[in-house]
Amino acid sequence: MPKLESQCCPEPQCSAELPALDDKHIASLAHLFHLLGDEGRIRLVLACMGGPVAVSDLSAATGMSQSLTSHHLRHLREARILRSERQGKQILYRLDDHHIRHVVHDLACHVTEH
Repeated sequence: MPKLESQCCPEPQCSAELPALDDKHIASLAHLFHLLGDEGRIRLVLACMGGPVAVSDLSAATGMSQSLTSHHLRHLREARILRSERQGKQILYRLDDHHIRHVVHDLACHVTEH
């Protein structure tokens, strides 16, 4: 897992106002936090913080079976938390975009604060 504590910012970097959220957006936001609330799925997301990772390597890194890993990856991909790309016979997973990286990074900093 990537070590984030030493890379945490002392003060918030984001001063932008929240976009307008309707009921559909709030439901989507709750769904994203629900997905990230599962320890196995957050381990998969953390394992992808450094770049593309093969399913077999994600399974080994998290200690989950390949079928359970694939099941979680499908949900994370459908929610646009992770994205997949094929390289030869392998499917590699990476974070979908910088928004996901910031959310995970900021929450990891939050839980490691003293």
